Amino acid sequence: MNFTSPRRRFTSAAVAGIALTGLLSACGGSGSGDDAASKSGPVTLPFWGWANGQEAVVKAFNASHKDIQLKYTKVTDQLTMQKQLTNAVKAGNAPCLVQNTAEYVTSWVSQGALADITSYVEGEKDKFNTGAWASAQVQGKLYGVPTSSAPQFTIYRTDIFTKYGLKPPATWDDFIAAGKELKKHNIKITNYAGEDPSTLEVLAMQAGAHWYAIDGDAWKVDFQDEGTLKAAKVIQEIIDNDLNAKLSFADYAAVQRSYDTGATATRQISTWQMAGMVQNFTKSFGDWALAPWPTYRGEAPKTPAGTNLTGSVTLVTEQCKNQEQAAQAALWMSTNQDAVRTMASPETGNGVMPALADSKTYVGESISRKLLGANYEPAQKVVTDSLGTVTTDWTFGPNWTAMFTELQAGWAKVVNKEQKVTDLLAHMQEWTVKDLKSRGISVKG
Repeated sequence: MNFTSPRRRFTSAAVAGIALTGLLSACGGSGSGDDAASKSGPVTLPFWGWANGQEAVVKAFNASHKDIQLKYTKVTDQLTMQKQLTNAVKAGNAPCLVQNTAEYVTSWVSQGALADITSYVEGEKDKFNTGAWASAQVQGKLYGVPTSSAPQFTIYRTDIFTKYGLKPPATWDDFIAAGKELKKHNIKITNYAGEDPSTLEVLAMQAGAHWYAIDGDAWKVDFQDEGTLKAAKVIQEIIDNDLNAKLSFADYAAVQRSYDTGATATRQISTWQMAGMVQNFTKSFGDWALAPWPTYRGEAPKTPAGTNLTGSVTLVTEQCKNQEQAAQAALWMSTNQDAVRTMASPETGNGVMPALADSKTYVGESISRKLLGANYEPAQKVVTDSLGTVTTDWTFGPNWTAMFTELQAGWAKVVNKEQKVTDLLAHMQEWTVKDLKSRGISVKG
């Protein structure tokens, strides 16, 4: 949990052809950006992103390429990116390259905003892990190059757990029990930001839920399946017992201070979120350790496909006049050893696990020795093991962006105890079906 924006993914983006009929012709166009090649100079490709370390990667790319140059613009975060890209596409001046995440790929393809770069990159498939490669695809066509994977785990305060005789929670039942014990000492076991419902999404994903699926020639929508209700039960118990803090990521410093001072004792995160901890902590270096993501009782280890920056892709836009060169640049940023190491480090980048087939070799660089102290060596096994239990059958629907915005509004009410999780799920079922139908998309649910 505690997944901040920008948000991410590492999973399949399956789409039925008929489901996108009528949506693929929107937007597009030839574009009039400043990426056109000059007769007397290199091709310049505008590149928008938000991740720490990208400026250094762009500088290295430009130094090693004479015929292609990247012009980097740093966007505030992922949500801002969607808004700015929407405006740019409408204005006909979208950048050539865009950092984004898997859940948005289907939506952008349906709007005609992305270029099919399959012919330029399909030969590089073996360099990437299967799940990450799928995250850049829609209907078997590639619209970008994957940049990161999504190991997920729990990070917890060893000093606090030792002081109160607690073990890292192996199951969600253990997690709740530990939360009740910590509550006696005015410590929250987790934080639910009211604007970030990815907690509900990832616990449902872990439980085997499928909010969107393909059923014949239509989309099937189900926000009330067995897995989602299982997740809802865990979350509701945490909220009902006041085991969670309610700190908004709008005050990022306050969230980090809560962990650093021991007011909140655990997070379910991926490697990249450790970078924010390293950059903001002053008191608790060496007091943190990693443990596997809690399981549902009686079930084998299974971690959700992740959220936020993990599972990022570098997308090529339809308006880019130099799509082949853009695809080449995206490949370089995801495969060049120095570039990958820059982004993998919590100190120089975002601590993201590479999307490469051999990403396990970067585990040691993607986690912080400073943060973990004596727990650094055993933490590497936790991360490596999590890579082998990641969910790979989650599908993002064609209206994911609109759906998630609606989910955010309801989640805030859940966190504030104004409605139950099951109330929100019932609303999302009705709302999502209605929204898809309004877009002319065949839907069941």
